[in-house]
Amino acid sequence: MPRSHGTRRIAGAGTAAAVLVLSACSASGSDSPASGGQGVTGTVTVFAAASLKESFTTLGERFEKEHPGTEVTFNFGGSDGLAAGIDSGAPADVFAAASAKTMKLVTDEGLTAGSPSTFVRNRLEIATAPGNPHAIDSLEDLTASGLKVVLCDETVPCGAAARTALTAGGVELEPVSYEQDVKSALTKVRLKEADAALVYRTDVRAAGDKVEGVEFPESAEAVNDYPIARLENAPNPSAAKAFVALVKSAQGQKVLSEAGFLKP
Repeated sequence: MPRSHGTRRIAGAGTAAAVLVLSACSASGSDSPASGGQGVTGTVTVFAAASLKESFTTLGERFEKEHPGTEVTFNFGGSDGLAAGIDSGAPADVFAAASAKTMKLVTDEGLTAGSPSTFVRNRLEIATAPGNPHAIDSLEDLTASGLKVVLCDETVPCGAAARTALTAGGVELEPVSYEQDVKSALTKVRLKEADAALVYRTDVRAAGDKVEGVEFPESAEAVNDYPIARLENAPNPSAAKAFVALVKSAQGQKVLSEAGFLKP
């Protein structure tokens, strides 16, 4: 298949098209120490939560420079959909989820090589239009009449976290829509199709001046741990080990910290 320079992304976890693309792009590699460049070649396919898109893309580009002859292919999306794709046999080398619960969907099937480890944490913010035109300062403000609020679906980690935070604040909220991943929820605000959304602070930061973030105390009750694991049937186990090692390394943690993630 045609190859392009740099890190590539594949959308649509679990679809037949994604499986075919991943199968065509996967390459096997010999097992070697993750910290060394020897033996690390070919394509490494990483399934990662949508909220990791910016930081993992940066790390993917760094990985390719550190290991000439490699290519990192990403599939970003809702963690539950990614887990379902892996459980259904989609070829992948690494899985990074936005919650331990969604990682468990894969570990329960015996599909990880060893125990997953938490590499970062994340918490929620309220995303509003720039300037916060509706003067939203709390979760309770989201219940104002006529205000259009979107949430992630409760089956994905950002939605489960939002529900936990709302419950902690005693706030009952009926959103105008439920989105399948955090990027979709944020896009609704960016396109002015919604007045506010509960998303990760990292996504607010990644959006720059296109949205404004509002912190709220109940977010402390809904902090998500992000686990990462090499997959048992990884087509390229040596590259998978090396990528996981990069994510957990000091330079990987620096990239993630700058994106707004919290230390594990």
